[in-house]
Amino acid sequence: MSALIIFGLLIVLMLTGMPISISLGLTVLTFLFTMTEVPIEAVALKLFTGIEKFEIMAIPFFILAGNFLTHGGVARRMINFATSMVGHWHGGLGLAGVMACALFAAVSGSSPATVVAIGSILLPAMVKQGFPDRFGAGVITTSGALGILIPPSIVMVMYSVATNTSVGQLFMAGVIPGIMLASLLGFTTWYRARKFGYPRLPKANAVQRLKAFRESMWGLFLIVVVIGGIYSGIFTPTEAAAMSAVYAFIVAVFVYKDMSLKQVPKVLLDSASMSAMLLYIITNAVLFSFLMTSEGIPQAMASWLIDMGLGPIAFLLVVNVLLLLAGNVMEPSSIVLILAPILFPVAMALGIDPVHFGILIVVNMEVGMCHPPVGLNLYVASGITKMGITELTIAVWPWLLTMLAFLLLVTYVPAISLWLPRTLGMM
Repeated sequence: MSALIIFGLLIVLMLTGMPISISLGLTVLTFLFTMTEVPIEAVALKLFTGIEKFEIMAIPFFILAGNFLTHGGVARRMINFATSMVGHWHGGLGLAGVMACALFAAVSGSSPATVVAIGSILLPAMVKQGFPDRFGAGVITTSGALGILIPPSIVMVMYSVATNTSVGQLFMAGVIPGIMLASLLGFTTWYRARKFGYPRLPKANAVQRLKAFRESMWGLFLIVVVIGGIYSGIFTPTEAAAMSAVYAFIVAVFVYKDMSLKQVPKVLLDSASMSAMLLYIITNAVLFSFLMTSEGIPQAMASWLIDMGLGPIAFLLVVNVLLLLAGNVMEPSSIVLILAPILFPVAMALGIDPVHFGILIVVNMEVGMCHPPVGLNLYVASGITKMGITELTIAVWPWLLTMLAFLLLVTYVPAISLWLPRTLGMM
C-alpha cells in the first residue's frame, strides 16, 4: 500500500510539470510528515550523510573537464584524426563522426557534451559534402550516447553512489561494451552509406594521418591519464576526475590556446550550474531511497518477484522493459537514482553480478537518450540541426534498432561486461 501511495504521489507531481528533483523531495516530505512518525532530525541527517560520499566529488570534476574540452578545440582535432583514418570508406564523414564521438566520450563522460562538441562541427560539414540532414543527425544523436558508456561516465558514478558498487570496476567494465557499440553503430553507418551511395573522402596518406594524430594527441592522452591512472592504482576514480579537469584546463588554455583566460570564468560558472543541478537531484533521490528502504519496499519487491518464480533471464527482461519505459518520462540521472536502489536487491538475490547489472542499466540509459519524448540527445541535436523532434526520431531509427539489439546482447552475455575487469584482476 505504501508503494502505491508513494509512486502515485510522485507521478501526480510529475504530471503537473514539476521538475523531477522537486517532485522527489515533495513526495518524500509529504509521506514522511503525514503518514509516518519519522523525526525531522532524521530527514536532515539523511540529507547531509546521503551525499557525504567521496565518489560524488567525481561528478563536478568530470563536468568541468568536459566543458573545458568542449570549448577548447579538442573535438575539432579528434574529428580531423578520425576523418584521416576512416574518411575514405563509404559514408566517410559519418564513420568519422562515430569514431570522433567514441574518442570524445572517452575524455568527457557526458553524452550531451559529446553531441554538442562533435555535432556542431561535423553536421554542417556533412551537409556541405552532400549527406542528407537525417543521416548526419541519426549518426551524431546515437553515437553521442557513447558518452555515458565509454568511461569516464557520470551515469556510472551515479549508479555507484546508489548501489555502493566500485566505480573503478564499472569504468573498466564499460570499455569493451563501448568499443562494441561504437563498432556496431559504425557498421550501420557504413552499410546505409554504401546502400544509398553517400560520398567518400580521398584516402589520407601516412603523413596526413601522423599529422592529425600529433595535433589530437594531447586530447587523446587524457584517456591514458584517466583509465591508466585508475587501473595502475595511481588515482582513485575521484582523483582521476580532478586530474582530468586540471589536464583539460592546461590543454585548452596553454597547449591548444583555443580558449583564453577570460573565457575560463564562464566555463567554471556553467560547470558549477550543471553540477548543482545534478547534486540537487542526487540529494532528493537519496531521500527517496531512504523512504523506500524505511518502508521496506525494495525488500518486499524482491520477495514478490522471487515468489513469482522469475529467474535471472525473465527478471532482466522485465528490468529492460521497465527502464525503457522510464526513459520515456525521465532523464538518465533520475532513473538511475530512483530505480537502481529498488531493482538492485532483487538482482543480488538472483545472483546477478552488480557490475554487469550496472552496465545493463547504462546501456538502457543510452537508448533512452535517443528516443522521445524526453530523449536528451534528440533535443541537443535538434538545437544544432534545427530539425523537429519528430523528424529526428525518424532519422535515428536504424541506429536505435542497432542499440536495442546490442542491449539484448549485453543483457544475456555478462562476459562482455565482466571479462576486462576480471582479466585485470579488479574483481
